[in-house]
Amino acid sequence: MEKLRVLVLGVGNILLSDEGFGVAAVNRLMRDYDWPDNVRLLDGGTLGLFLMPDIMDADFLVVLDVVLGPGAPGTIYLLEGEDLRKSLSFRDSTHQTDLVDTLISCELAGGRPDAVIIGIQPGDWQTLSPALTPELEARLPEFCAKVAAELARRGITATPRQDPGGAPGA
Repeated sequence: MEKLRVLVLGVGNILLSDEGFGVAAVNRLMRDYDWPDNVRLLDGGTLGLFLMPDIMDADFLVVLDVVLGPGAPGTIYLLEGEDLRKSLSFRDSTHQTDLVDTLISCELAGGRPDAVIIGIQPGDWQTLSPALTPELEARLPEFCAKVAAELARRGITATPRQDPGGAPGA
């Protein structure tokens, strides 16, 4: 049986404070965990439709992003199905195009994967700053652990590195 091709995609604008949280999270996951061969981690930034080939090559898509929900900054959300539009990248985003449009385009082109968002409520997503707010910076390790746990729940197991921050495979 062929393994599910998984894409973990961190998205957001790293120049707008917490809007870049998804990118920070995927980079941290790359640094702190060893992943199975069928899992690809990608900094998608604000590439929008340019991500179509990567998305269409996946069977399962996990998007890491900020989510505008009812919770306080730092609240972590798991969104599936119709809830995808609650992600900042999936509606009125600063990205080239929203990710729902990108997924629809992928579907029209014949390759839309199942998708979930693991997101976090931002504190500030509008200030021009390359730094996350202190609240979200502090939540980054917990967020990444929850991403790994959610994937493990789905049968996709990552191994935490003994020396986080070391080179992959170190």
